Amino acid sequence: MRESAASLPMGVVVRRTPGVTRWARWCWTAAGVLPGAGPADWRELRRDGDAVEYHASTVTLHLWRTDTEAYLTAISTKPPCVYVILRDRVDTGSGHDVEVAAVTASPFEAQDHCDIEGDIVERIPMPEGLVAFIRDFCAEHHVERPFVKRRRDPATADAGQDGVGDARIRQTTDVYRPPRRRRLH
Repeated sequence: MRESAASLPMGVVVRRTPGVTRWARWCWTAAGVLPGAGPADWRELRRDGDAVEYHASTVTLHLWRTDTEAYLTAISTKPPCVYVILRDRVDTGSGHDVEVAAVTASPFEAQDHCDIEGDIVERIPMPEGLVAFIRDFCAEHHVERPFVKRRRDPATADAGQDGVGDARIRQTTDVYRPPRRRRLH
């Protein structure tokens, strides 16, 4: 039996640079991903003046067989991208203003996170090995579904209203009502 999901540990590299306004001391961005990385807790990787890159954390990238259309969309972009979701950290005692919330290969899921206040969605180019991993998963699980245009059922399209408004609600006299149908006995 085929596995319906796959997962891969994904290390996230976060870059901290000085802020450009007096209201934001630091600017935090996702700088890269490390497929198959081990656990990390804000380990410093590189320093260039005030700019610092950290291996912030390692989260799990989950692939689901029902989302293969989204993954195919992600690997068909130029360049193929994975999405890192950073979230404002509530406790700032650690010295880091953000935390890694998730990593996803679905642009549709990333778009949903764009609507959440406090989430920062970063588009990161995928390493070639990750592209191959996702492509193999999609080749095994993707099922092409034909487009089916929905049509109105003519039997029920005209069976709705016989007039304007609800007859149980008292209305003013200037509301148009068609003449009532006479019942034949």
